[in-house]
Amino acid sequence: MLNVSIVGASGYVGGELLRLLLGHPQVRVQQATSERYAGQPVPFLHPNLRGRTDLRLVPLSDLQPCDLLFVALPHGQVAPRIETFAALAERIIDLSADFRLRDPSDYPRWYGWEHPAPEWLDRFVYGLPELHREEIRQARYISGIGCNATVVNLALWPLYRARWVERTVVEVKVGSSEGGAEPTPASHHPERSHVIRSYAPVGHRHIAELLQELTVDGRRPEIHFSVTAVELVRGALATAHCFLNRDVEEREVWQLYRQTYGNEPFIRLVRVARGIHRYPEPKILAGTNYCDIGFARDEGTNRLVVIAALDNLMKGAAGTAVQAMNIMYGFPETQGLEFPGLHPI
Repeated sequence: MLNVSIVGASGYVGGELLRLLLGHPQVRVQQATSERYAGQPVPFLHPNLRGRTDLRLVPLSDLQPCDLLFVALPHGQVAPRIETFAALAERIIDLSADFRLRDPSDYPRWYGWEHPAPEWLDRFVYGLPELHREEIRQARYISGIGCNATVVNLALWPLYRARWVERTVVEVKVGSSEGGAEPTPASHHPERSHVIRSYAPVGHRHIAELLQELTVDGRRPEIHFSVTAVELVRGALATAHCFLNRDVEEREVWQLYRQTYGNEPFIRLVRVARGIHRYPEPKILAGTNYCDIGFARDEGTNRLVVIAALDNLMKGAAGTAVQAMNIMYGFPETQGLEFPGLHPI
């Protein structure tokens, strides 16, 4: 039995990790931390876990050694403590952005701070299994992934790997849980409800992950990226307008995506068509680790529209972290993640 602990278990991602790991047949959740709610039972913060655990939240200072440490702290709080965390566990999965980027010079640009432990960046593997499965299998340290970056990277990876794309214009529509559990003036319900808000038309920090992961043979992708908040709690929907450098038939695109993702347990290819349930839709993915991907060819032009959807707290965060854990330890990759979404009623 694998002993794991979760640092930062009071947030939405920490709660998802608890939900998944408490039901995992190979895992024992040893401890879960929260500074503000130390001493409280886990269901006090995550009432969906009533009857599932008698764990109480502990402060970080009470954390004991374990086999694997999941860290779900806000960005910027992990890197200054990495030596402390590494002393507590042989392996770490960090869900923050602190070790996502390989180049330390990217942190001042995209996150506004100098990286305090740049020598650790090369020790972490970017934790997206569909792109880095073999590296994850051998890793001791795995970084988290940006939810918006993940839905776009999965949507575009086959095309960029095949070098079919000149440039891409993509918008991601996201739910409010992406903003985290700590309320802000922008996430306060009366302000957030009923809005469609383009809160990051340019300059979103997840662009750094797109540039890093979609660079093939040293060729940096040309990607124009925007994010819009919509009235949704869980979910992200990417609509990517890909301008291709060749004329391709729809069957060629299907063949490319099937070759890339045909054996992937959590990628589902959807034939885009008019009518109910015939397109990628975040609502039917809530609580699952799936990413649904479809596309539409704009006849007479070189534009291919790729559409992808996922649950930002699952495939965009906690679900992929558990998937990476399974790969790291040689467990069946889908273990603890084998459930469909709810029917959209």
